[in-house]
Amino acid sequence: MKVKVIARNPDDYVRETKLDIQRVPRNYDPSLHPFEVSREYTRALNATKLERVFAKPFVASLDGHRDGVNCMAKHAKSLSTLLSGSCDGEVKVWNLSKHECVRTLQAHEGFVRGMVVRYCGTSFFTVGDDKTIKQWKMESPGYGEEEEPINTILGKTVYTGLDHHQNDPVFATCGQQVDIWDEQRSSPIRSFTWGVDSFSSVHFNPVETELLASCASDRSIVLYDMRESTPLKKVIMAMRSNTLSWNPMEAYYFTCANEDYNLYTYDMRYLAKPIMVHMDHVSAVLDVDYAPTGKEFVSASFDKTIRIFAKDGGHSREVYHTKRMQHVICIKWSADNKYILSGSDEMNIRLWKANAAEKLGVLAPREREAANYSQKLKEKFQHHPQIRRIARHRHLPKTIYHQTKELRVMKEARRRKERNVRKHSKPGSVPVVSEKEKHVVTVVK
Repeated sequence: MKVKVIARNPDDYVRETKLDIQRVPRNYDPSLHPFEVSREYTRALNATKLERVFAKPFVASLDGHRDGVNCMAKHAKSLSTLLSGSCDGEVKVWNLSKHECVRTLQAHEGFVRGMVVRYCGTSFFTVGDDKTIKQWKMESPGYGEEEEPINTILGKTVYTGLDHHQNDPVFATCGQQVDIWDEQRSSPIRSFTWGVDSFSSVHFNPVETELLASCASDRSIVLYDMRESTPLKKVIMAMRSNTLSWNPMEAYYFTCANEDYNLYTYDMRYLAKPIMVHMDHVSAVLDVDYAPTGKEFVSASFDKTIRIFAKDGGHSREVYHTKRMQHVICIKWSADNKYILSGSDEMNIRLWKANAAEKLGVLAPREREAANYSQKLKEKFQHHPQIRRIARHRHLPKTIYHQTKELRVMKEARRRKERNVRKHSKPGSVPVVSEKEKHVVTVVK
């Protein structure tokens, strides 16, 4: 006689020790779960709400400067080291993990205009209003030693910007012209001019290391090749660019921060129009820096906010502001992609999380899995109106909110005027100019 017995394997439901989690039998047959999508939608909604609840991006404030922070530099080898230069000529070296200043030196008379760490991380360079370029050792002087630069070069004019080559002992400065220097020599090995009286910043391309770009006072962005004797080409825009940042992953792309409240991402091969116009700021954009992944960048503005943009997104995904923070002059994205550092007018350096709701510290495996799962859910349902509304909402200071509104009204009025002019003109006499083409005056080869 056959007896049918329901048999279960104890391994499927018995815990190995009483400290383990209770084992739950799971049947993944989709026909048994008819409401899976609605359940996932609820989870995604809750995950989005919780993300906004836990979005606390501000980590720490580093104070110690006695004047506005004018420039910053990341260490080439150490994640926890930051250098900052202020408007009174003082340079400070910070330990970010301890949130403290480890070294202070009086580098220049007047502003520190630019600073950069050598690619090996053993020394750094500064330029200032006193027409000098100075090279300093990275480690502090020993007991009883004087704080003195390794090397000092006295130039003819004030230098306004500085950048170092990725893997050669070569650096570039800009002022009345763009100069390329060898570290061993006291005069530039090459100088570039192109009918411009002054440059505000110069930057080496991190991928194609022989290329560099600079922003000039005649509203142009000029591209150079160190192997050539003359500049390559320049694009003249409607308003002046303050600085630019190369994409560290894609050799041809750079983003410039403009006075007309926007940022423009260009492909250096086709300068006739930008690939993307990034709008959201309500005042001049003063600095920009790419994330090490090359997928996002962060911008600092005169409107006292910091914004994070996707490299191909027209509007920012995140905006950071505090009541105390004044005009943000310089910004850096840390090399581990986790933090953003901003230096502002009121003498403080602030440390922010790059992802506002991210939990700091070591995550347990289950925490990490839960975070990844909720992230995937948010991506899956990101276009649902309810979820999109919650995810996009940001609290803005009243002044910025009203200025944004006002700018939108002005833009719409200009559009309406253009439409009316076109409507009442001979067909074809008033061409349609796209938003991207509006801001470029001409490209000079």
